Amino acid sequence: MTEIVNRVANSPIITLNLEDYYRKEERVVFDLKAYLFQELILKEKDFREALKVLDWENYRGKLVAITCTADAIVPNWAYMLVGTYLGKLGISYVIGNLEALEQYLFEDALSKIAPQEFEGRPVVVKGCSKYPVPLYAYGRVLSKLQPYAKSIMYGEPCSTVPLYKAAK
Repeated sequence: MTEIVNRVANSPIITLNLEDYYRKEERVVFDLKAYLFQELILKEKDFREALKVLDWENYRGKLVAITCTADAIVPNWAYMLVGTYLGKLGISYVIGNLEALEQYLFEDALSKIAPQEFEGRPVVVKGCSKYPVPLYAYGRVLSKLQPYAKSIMYGEPCSTVPLYKAAK
C-alpha cells in the first residue's frame, strides 16, 4: 500500500493570505456635508462649536474616513480639525473616502511584512477571500516581495497562476 503524500503541505511554498491583514472593525464615514451651511459653505465658528459638542465616543473602535460628499469647496484644515478629535481618542482615520481608508489600512498592515523572510522561496498570494481585499493590496504585496521571492503565483497552492519567476 502506497502512502498518500500531501506535496503542497510539504513544499517550500509560502502562502500569503491578504485576508489575514484585513482589519475587522466597522468602517464609518465622517461627512463634512452635515456641517456646511446650505451644503455650500463652511462657517468656521459654527463648525468648531459643532465639533466641540459632538459625542466622539460614537467613533471609538471604528475606522473612520473623513470626507465631504457635497459639491462644495471645503478648506483642508476642516478635515484636519476633525482628525484632531479622532486622534485624541486613538481612533484610526484617513482624510478621504472608504476606498482610501482600505488602502491606508492595507499599506499599514503590509508595511509590517519582513520581505527577507521570503528570500528565495516560492510564494502564492491567495486569491479568494471572504473580506474585500482591495486591488491595491495585491499590487503592493507583489512590489514588496518581488525583489526577494524565487517565484510569485496567484491563487491556491493546488491551482495557481504564475506571475513572476526570478532569473537564475
